[in-house]
Amino acid sequence: MLCFTHVPPLPLFSTSGIYLPASRRFTSFRTRMSSSSSVDSVPPPPDNAIVLGCGGIAVDFLATVDSYPQPDDKIRSTSLKVQGGGNAANALTCASRLGLNSRLISKVANDSQGKGMLEELEADGVDTSFLVVSKEGNSPFTYIIVDNQTKTRTCIHTPGDPPMLPTELSQSSMFSALDRASIVYFDVRLHETALMIAKEASRKKIPILVDTEKKRDGLDELLQFADYVVCSAKFPQTWTEVSSTPGALVSMLLRLPKLKFVIVTLGEEGCLMVQRASTEVFESQEIDIESLLETLKHRKDSTTTFPTCVSSETTKLKANGVGTVTGRLFLGTAEKIPPVELVDTTGAGDAFIGAVLYAICAGMPPEKMLPFAAQVVTLLN
Repeated sequence: MLCFTHVPPLPLFSTSGIYLPASRRFTSFRTRMSSSSSVDSVPPPPDNAIVLGCGGIAVDFLATVDSYPQPDDKIRSTSLKVQGGGNAANALTCASRLGLNSRLISKVANDSQGKGMLEELEADGVDTSFLVVSKEGNSPFTYIIVDNQTKTRTCIHTPGDPPMLPTELSQSSMFSALDRASIVYFDVRLHETALMIAKEASRKKIPILVDTEKKRDGLDELLQFADYVVCSAKFPQTWTEVSSTPGALVSMLLRLPKLKFVIVTLGEEGCLMVQRASTEVFESQEIDIESLLETLKHRKDSTTTFPTCVSSETTKLKANGVGTVTGRLFLGTAEKIPPVELVDTTGAGDAFIGAVLYAICAGMPPEKMLPFAAQVVTLLN
């Protein structure tokens, strides 16, 4: 389901085919992080931590090509993989592999692809008992062209049919899915169902993380319930219409008063995060967030290949023409992977979110969370 790194997959099954429990899955992961100086600081999975996700699930057909075709070209793939995918399914697979108890709300059809996705998720320890299975129609699937030259991928998605309706998730099922949940995650697909769940989660004071890949139907309503947001590189500027990324992050915190932090992932450039302060700092001076980011860039360690994080003190972060928010700015770096060792980036953002979900449940501070999530992207396959 997650196939995006330069390392072999993390084995989740013993040789006898018995599913490995969470404690052993996390131990396996710690073993693979042993080369990192930060491994000892990674806390074990919280007892009985449960993450509930609602969103996309699909079968991915990944065709690798030497270079992306021109219009009307006929080319051959160098390899073909068929595997489970979808943002929510990928993120929860990652969370489960890290040791969290994961539950997924989505919809598939009773076809071979749907059955295959359920089997794969269950093998990874994801609870699929809340999925809706349609007797007719087709399960969602995505054609993915992996360009070996540019190390990019192009996705062509076909939604499932018939689409999921909120009425297909009974109130009793929703209550059961939310029972003892530590956090709820949405990728903004199935937005009507997601909004129904978000309202109940908010009423129960369960924190909510929203993955904002791009503008989608229902996104603005869901964001009003978000405690945490993880964005793709272009989203903050697109949604806020602010010209710079740091300024757009400040704008998001000002527009969404419930939001505790917002992260934007930047691929090989790492990530940026702005965390709102829990209390105002009246004596601090306003600092231009653009200038502060340049200062952090000069402070980061460019000699190490492992992910790192540098941060500001709590201060008043000012974005020209936008406003001021009291908080901290964090700059996280990505692991440096030689181009010849990089397979492709399919699912990398979802793995990052899975690791952030884990970090929130484990109470990790941002200084630990961002390098941890970046390393999970390269290690957890």
